[in-house]
Amino acid sequence: MESRGSVPAGPLSYEGVWRFTAPAVDVSVPQARRAVRDLLDRQGVPVSDDTVQGLMLIVSELVTNAVRHAALLSPEVAVEVAIGERWVRVSVEDNHPYRPKALETDSAQTGGRGLLLVREVTREAGGVCDVEQTASGGKVIWAELPLAPALRPEAVLYTDPTPI
Repeated sequence: MESRGSVPAGPLSYEGVWRFTAPAVDVSVPQARRAVRDLLDRQGVPVSDDTVQGLMLIVSELVTNAVRHAALLSPEVAVEVAIGERWVRVSVEDNHPYRPKALETDSAQTGGRGLLLVREVTREAGGVCDVEQTASGGKVIWAELPLAPALRPEAVLYTDPTPI
């Protein structure tokens, strides 16, 4: 029996990294959501319903952006899910070099707020998010959320002067 506060001997059964690719088409958005949700269920990740809903929104927005804005240069997108003891990170990678920025709210716009939404959902959950260039010249946009927000009160949103 393990005493309270001790560190487990090895990785927990749900820890790991999973990656899948999908064509940069609209039907990939719900398929990516379903794949991430199924993975969390299959691995038995102790994640709250609120966190799952946040992750589903993040996956939807990031895959939608890749489909809408990167498909010409990136006919395929990669979705990666990394799960640690106290966090889950979702990443979407494409081969388009453009680094997106979150637009501020404009009531006249009917779109363009996806990254702003990702940033806010991540911040509210106590997580972090960012966009990085890949070695191949594309980009990966990621968001990491705590499995239990109270466990990571120190987490803050990444504050790069050119954030997503």
